[in-house]
Amino acid sequence: MAVSNLKLKIATFNLFNYLEPPNAFYDFERIYSAEQWKKKQRWISDYLSEFQPDIIGFQEVFSSESLKELVAEQGYAHFAIVDQPQIIDDFIYRGPVVAIASRYPIVEINTVTPNAELATTLGLSSDFSFSRKILRATIDVPHMGNCDCYVVHFKSKRSMISLGETDKSRSAEKTIIESLKAQVAGGWGSTIQRGSEAALLMIAMIERREATGNPMVLMGDFNNTLADGVLNHLLTNNLRFVSAIDRDAYLAKYCLHDAWNLYQAMAKNEASEDFDLKRKATHYFGAGSSVLDYILLSCEFDASYHDSLYQVSGYDTYDRHLINPIFDRDGESTDHGIVLITLSLRS
Repeated sequence: MAVSNLKLKIATFNLFNYLEPPNAFYDFERIYSAEQWKKKQRWISDYLSEFQPDIIGFQEVFSSESLKELVAEQGYAHFAIVDQPQIIDDFIYRGPVVAIASRYPIVEINTVTPNAELATTLGLSSDFSFSRKILRATIDVPHMGNCDCYVVHFKSKRSMISLGETDKSRSAEKTIIESLKAQVAGGWGSTIQRGSEAALLMIAMIERREATGNPMVLMGDFNNTLADGVLNHLLTNNLRFVSAIDRDAYLAKYCLHDAWNLYQAMAKNEASEDFDLKRKATHYFGAGSSVLDYILLSCEFDASYHDSLYQVSGYDTYDRHLINPIFDRDGESTDHGIVLITLSLRS
């Protein structure tokens, strides 16, 4: 008998201000016209139709009911959120949330709660919270069963300290000095928040893994490169003073791997000659670019792990709208690339 569902596709998709008119995002002038909104929805639908991910983690969702309807039309019968955006006026919204859509059943949905005792040990307040609630969906994946999928949108690099109106009695130099102080302190505050979110999430994932044994997928907009020391503890795969035997026997089960690295390893292993894969950026700012959007996987998706079920056979960063935009097509798209991985069942 032929085996079905040999491939599984997972995507992370920052929607960039997905808010149905006549509501406004952040201030009263930022409202999509009916034509702009239709264009944005069509762009999202076209991507889903062309690339056909099975599971999608979304960021920057304001209008969750609208998104639920849109993805249902594309064949995603299962959809979940764990939070609602803030309404700061009758029609002005801020604080977008994350969401998940799946072709396969979502059997459990939860928000991740940081460990308060650990937060205080780290010097944080006991009521520390994630800047955006983190979603955990347990999905019944073919050939695997329950798999815990986490969707995140970590704290941005934007300064946590905003200066009010400029004091007109200040000299130009004094104004610059105050702005500099706010940027230095506020930027570091955002870094502390983002790094703390990642550490406390990882602890929660390890505890959940210990309790259930479920495979893990972590996806989202990290607002930071993984190579940066702020987030690289998400990829911790070594412990000091632990033997190689114990490490291989126990540690691998609790570690995460960047899907790109797993794809690279697979591609190089299958290539007949040496070649160099170049990772595409997912975000452009000014003259610079960086990878901010990631999918991390537990050992069940690592071809080098003896008990793995899937391997990463494809990795795509959709960026046409960023590097070669056409206004009629891409005018209401997103400011992020969309990362899509293809997982193939191992024979």
